[in-house]
Amino acid sequence: MQQVLAAPGMKFARRRLDWKVIGLVGIAHASSHFFQLVIPSLFAPLATEFGLGFAELGVLVAVFYAISGVGQASSGFVVDRAGARPVLWFGLACFVAAGLLLGLASSYGWLMAAAVVAGIGNSVFHPVDFSILNRRVSSPRLGHAFSAHGITGNLGWATTPIFITTLTHLFNWRVAAFGAGLLVAIILTMTVVGRRLLAVEAARRPVRGRRLEAAPAGTSLGALLANPVVWGAFLFFMFSSVAISAVQNYTIPILGSIYGISSVTASTALSGYMVAGACGMVLGGFLVSSGPHSERIVGMSFVAAGALLALLAMGWLPMAAAVPCVALAGLCAGVAGPSRDMLVRRVTPRGATGSVYGLVYSGMDTGSALAPLAFGVMLDAGLRQGPYLGAFLAFCLAAFFAALIAAKARRAH
Repeated sequence: MQQVLAAPGMKFARRRLDWKVIGLVGIAHASSHFFQLVIPSLFAPLATEFGLGFAELGVLVAVFYAISGVGQASSGFVVDRAGARPVLWFGLACFVAAGLLLGLASSYGWLMAAAVVAGIGNSVFHPVDFSILNRRVSSPRLGHAFSAHGITGNLGWATTPIFITTLTHLFNWRVAAFGAGLLVAIILTMTVVGRRLLAVEAARRPVRGRRLEAAPAGTSLGALLANPVVWGAFLFFMFSSVAISAVQNYTIPILGSIYGISSVTASTALSGYMVAGACGMVLGGFLVSSGPHSERIVGMSFVAAGALLALLAMGWLPMAAAVPCVALAGLCAGVAGPSRDMLVRRVTPRGATGSVYGLVYSGMDTGSALAPLAFGVMLDAGLRQGPYLGAFLAFCLAAFFAALIAAKARRAH
């Protein structure tokens, strides 16, 4: 009788522990997305303070993502060998330092230093987060863990403009930069207090083998780089990031030029895309938990999102339908998020979670660094539909690589 009663209690305790881990990792992940938009949110005051053009400000963002991409590819191996928790603390500490550098900046060189340090900090989060989630969260809630992880990222993006703009308006841009660093310092303290929730053992022994699907713990860098699945996953994330970058950076000018929508209303559309994306991730968490074919969810969701953006680009919709259509595209893209992360998990060898996620997620930074430059050239050349049509093509290519990865995984098993 006691055993019968104890079973529900044990399940409840396991569920409670899972959600504590998910919550703490999600808060840390939100800080990563939050800091990705700190410098862009300060473009206007930085341009005034230092006499900078938008090209020079854009270089700061490109450097941030370039550093993050290179660091992300290598930080995964550090996670697998040193453990996730100390690497997470290092990344959060870098954000705190970047906030201080930004607030104390007296020249463009200081701003560049802040971008570099912030990029280093940003590089650790996906290898760290997925190492912890895959090892600490039980299988029945893993899909929801990936869903929550994506939602907190979107919320981090949504928080930055409000946080930075408010402090800049009430005080000045330097206080806003210091405030960003202070906010991350609070999150760092939370992870130290809850450090037991984040404990993940490092891989203990190296392993030989070239196949990603069959390799055990500690797979070498050479073996991973020689495997086509890794590059397929890298390209998958790169193209999905290209598509998202088109929406984040160019929704306001596109809606203004094609539909005559004001910048304020277009900003609302962009916020709607992010909020709808978070809602889509909630739905996606249930879908990925209900079946094994995650690539189908990714493919259908991405193609639907891309088709909606292409429809917007052609200017065929009435003005009143443009903003809801942007939000609907965000919902579709959001649904794919948890399935996307589960898809990578299916081809990740045990003990190499950080390494694989670090390598493939560096594709996101690559896309985020390259896409704004390419789409900006299109707009300067008068191709106002270019970014959204490019997003449609990128979403379709991402869906193709998702199917390719899944096919490789099935053949391996």
